[in-house]
Amino acid sequence: MGLADPEVQPHHGGMNSATWFVTVGDERWVAKAVVPGARRSLVGGLTVAGHVAAAGIPAGASVMTTKGESVADVDGIPLALLRWVDGEELSGRTLDDQRLIGRTLGRVHRVLRDVPVARADRFHWLDLQATHLALRPWIRPSVAAAVAAYEALDPSTLSWGLLHTDPAPEAFRLNRRTGICGLIDWSVATIGPLLYDLASAVMYVGGPRQAECLIEAYLASRTLTRAEVEYGLSTMLRLRWAVQADYFARRLAVGDLTGISGIEENEKGLADARRRLGGSAGHVD
Repeated sequence: MGLADPEVQPHHGGMNSATWFVTVGDERWVAKAVVPGARRSLVGGLTVAGHVAAAGIPAGASVMTTKGESVADVDGIPLALLRWVDGEELSGRTLDDQRLIGRTLGRVHRVLRDVPVARADRFHWLDLQATHLALRPWIRPSVAAAVAAYEALDPSTLSWGLLHTDPAPEAFRLNRRTGICGLIDWSVATIGPLLYDLASAVMYVGGPRQAECLIEAYLASRTLTRAEVEYGLSTMLRLRWAVQADYFARRLAVGDLTGISGIEENEKGLADARRRLGGSAGHVD
């Protein structure tokens, strides 16, 4: 990477990594470090980000090292230097934000439709035998029921491709000067049903009833048909909440406080998942 006398400021805004702002003169980057076991995932995610960026969508792609690699190992810690994406984080609270999220996600999915990535993971990653699912009596049965409902969809009939896996509103950045919206935080290369990303975006803005504009903007990209969305979105949203339950149960089980101020934030995430998974088998708001 070879930056001369960079100014480095801690950010630590992510829940799965440590990050810093890096500045040299008028140029800016983000440094991202992950635990050694997550190196392969980070490399995969940055590979996908590179394809998205090459299509003209800012994605926080990596700056290659002097050895031509996307990730360097610094004292055994995988570290990447990511290109800065200008713009404001979206909140998802306005209709304009929702339309932009849906439109950008649809564009990203189109770009990645036929992109091959070596050693990409296959959806899904939930392990029903994982010990952290025993943290509370309700977690394992709820996660298992959501997985069973997903499998009943016959996933092979769904449209598959490379996923972002967590398109939260703050991962979308709008440059108001150019009107271009980017999508950052690519942490893994996973091939799965595109509905999973759409369900994730819908989850973050409050559920299908609150996300009509987002869904319509996504459908306008013609990446998925309306029939497929109507068929599988509710079930995929249920699976997405099961992923939330799994994620926060794991963090609580190991005492992971990365990116948060205290254990209560992990507890809130788990409680939110329980509330959403407590509905009927076929519907999740």
